[in-house]
Amino acid sequence: MSQPATVEALAERLEAAAQARLGRSLAIRHLGSGSCNACELEINALSGVVYDLERLGLRIVTSPRHADVLLVTGPACRNMTEAMQRAWFCTPDPKWVVAVGDCAMDGGVFRDSYAVEGGAERVLPVDLVIPGCPPPPALMLEGLLALLEAQGDPEERRAQRGRPRLEPDPDADG
Repeated sequence: MSQPATVEALAERLEAAAQARLGRSLAIRHLGSGSCNACELEINALSGVVYDLERLGLRIVTSPRHADVLLVTGPACRNMTEAMQRAWFCTPDPKWVVAVGDCAMDGGVFRDSYAVEGGAERVLPVDLVIPGCPPPPALMLEGLLALLEAQGDPEERRAQRGRPRLEPDPDADG
């Protein structure tokens, strides 16, 4: 399948899933926590002519109070822990946290730094990890689609996994 056809197929599924799940477009708040900005470049590509987020029924919002998804890039830096947790508490339910890129997954190349807690899961209850350094925009769209198509309430799934753990675990390695 060609890239335009793939994007078009994703667009139709995302729009249908967002309408079915939320009754409206999916609102995304980006949280950057000390990344190298490669993931941000790929997120910005989602707004370009090839992907065009708005056409896909997605939108980037500037406040976590208007968001459905917190899209986290970069490792969980110690100086950003409180800001990330505040954004989580301000986001209305149902809400999801998506860790984008290897750094958000486990700290990436920054994991051994004194300034890094580890991956985003060390400070937020992550619902989905999109690996890559950086992950391509199409993979991010597929991840968001999987999130919307997943069955059940995100709070129930977090409770089953023992989340949210909003304070770093002092007994964890790292």
